[in-house]
Amino acid sequence: MDSKARLLLATSNCAAICEPAGDDWRVARRDLMGNYATSVIAQEEQALVGTREGIFRSEDGGDSWRAVNNGLTIRHIRWMAADPDRPGRIFSGSEPAGIFVSSDGGRSWQGCPEVVDLRDKQGWYLPYSPEAGCIRGFAFSSPRVYAAVEVGGFLSSDDHGSTWQLGTERVQDDHKIHPDVHSIESHPASGSLLAAPTGGGFFYSGDGGVTWENRYQSSYCRALWWDPMDVDHMLLGSADWVDRNGQIEESRDRGMTWSPAAEGMDAPWRRHMVERFVQAGGDLLAVLSNGELWISALDQLAWRRILPEVREVKAACVLR
Repeated sequence: MDSKARLLLATSNCAAICEPAGDDWRVARRDLMGNYATSVIAQEEQALVGTREGIFRSEDGGDSWRAVNNGLTIRHIRWMAADPDRPGRIFSGSEPAGIFVSSDGGRSWQGCPEVVDLRDKQGWYLPYSPEAGCIRGFAFSSPRVYAAVEVGGFLSSDDHGSTWQLGTERVQDDHKIHPDVHSIESHPASGSLLAAPTGGGFFYSGDGGVTWENRYQSSYCRALWWDPMDVDHMLLGSADWVDRNGQIEESRDRGMTWSPAAEGMDAPWRRHMVERFVQAGGDLLAVLSNGELWISALDQLAWRRILPEVREVKAACVLR
């Protein structure tokens, strides 16, 4: 990782900015105290923190924050993502499930009413919450945008996220994705390549989500890292069931076969698993469901825990 790069962490009671300290990391400051932060994104000096009470924005690298909830009719944010091909276009997914789009870098938001209509019509739900589903992830392949729905399947947009449709409506049952979609990833090699960790296995599509194949049926998984330089190379945060016997596995054949890749960790973990992977230059971060944060170089996987003083980490990103 760039020695000048910092980390912005979302935790259950604040946003923490961390900086390199020799071969380790230290907490430089904690902001938004008392806020349950769920997601973070950063672009140059601009950063956004999603919380259960709305979104906060910084224009000075995290030195100061202000609420930016104009147009945000649902305040409980579950995930945010920036469109890599359209500067300033930001997506936020909520609980209950809704999608909000910003075209001004997160200063204001516009909801997508068809997502709410689909949510109510399809009966999306969460097994751990009374709310009607949530949006847990986004993927981009311009002009298409995809969204992961827990529990409801996946959404697709053909107009940069302005309007949405259910991605599984015209797919035959034996080619559909499992409805409990925890994240969705696209690959820069082709706009047709998609992958998704779900509550019913690891799913792969080679035709833009028209059909799906379950390539790891005995897995409950939430996190996926897809090597941007090698379409066949993946890391998966898998488990036997929810937070049960979690581990990290690696595939070199696009998810057809998997092998353990948790060197340095005491895995499998009896009661937690990987929630998210975040690439940070030549390193990879793993956010665990028990709030721990781990890091490994990508060229030789060997994991070590960092920042143990920061508890209940929910998400991470690089802040420059």
